[in-house]
Amino acid sequence: MSYWYFPKSSPRPVKDGIKTASKRGAIGEQWWSKRFIDALHQMGMDNRLARGRTYARKGQVMRLDISGGVVTAAVQGSASKPYQISISISHWNEKEWKNVLSAISEQALYSAQMLAGEMPHEIEGIVEKAGAILFPRDGRDLKTSCSCPDYANPCKHIAAVHYILAEQFDKDPFLIFAMRGMGKDNLLDALRQERGMAEPEMPDETPLIPEVTRPVVSGAGFFSMRKPLDCIEIHLTRQAEVKGGLIRSLGPSPGKIGKNDVADLIAKAYVIAPEYVSRLVHGNLEKDGRDKKD
Repeated sequence: MSYWYFPKSSPRPVKDGIKTASKRGAIGEQWWSKRFIDALHQMGMDNRLARGRTYARKGQVMRLDISGGVVTAAVQGSASKPYQISISISHWNEKEWKNVLSAISEQALYSAQMLAGEMPHEIEGIVEKAGAILFPRDGRDLKTSCSCPDYANPCKHIAAVHYILAEQFDKDPFLIFAMRGMGKDNLLDALRQERGMAEPEMPDETPLIPEVTRPVVSGAGFFSMRKPLDCIEIHLTRQAEVKGGLIRSLGPSPGKIGKNDVADLIAKAYVIAPEYVSRLVHGNLEKDGRDKKD
């Protein structure tokens, strides 16, 4: 039996290479980027990842592109020309996407978070209950290649790109869905359509702040109330985790006031009004609207 042996060498220095923001310790700040790296460790890549982490911190990754759910990159090693890397995760099929979107849309709070650009921690469990897998688990799910002569996969060049990719996830958590086959804009549009198919169900919460009947989008105008104003029902709910998430879930409004989008203005009111009403209900405001002084 013969083995390939590669003498120890140092990579050629790169000017203006892509470096990780993390200089030491773990790479990745958000839970989803940490979960991605953790998934790679669970696939038995520990030693290779350690070598790639050094490359990523030194800025050996020269280029990183993500298109159509496929990551391509160039990494400078000890050779004169940079190595070409490709990373992809198996795409979900049509049935899997349908089940995932349906499962997310049934969760009003988590849907609102995603439509507001946030990624709830519970999303991985929701995806699994829908019969799909969000993060890769083995080599059949994660496809990688590098033009270097190293027989191991991942080589240190691929591992370096994994770390740069993790920090890209920090900036945009929806990239993990893009690598499963659906970009952020298409995903949110599909989620809005799913949410519009049935009456939204608000989650049970501890009463604290007021909530009014939800307006819905219609072709005749931006808002169409389900009930006249004198029939609006008020219930107290917990402070929303998404600032203006309910109004933002309706998408962009058809008009503006000056240079301001109507939805943006209303979203700000959604943040201020609950606190004001809560104080009013509990007697923490004077009749003229000013805070009581101790």
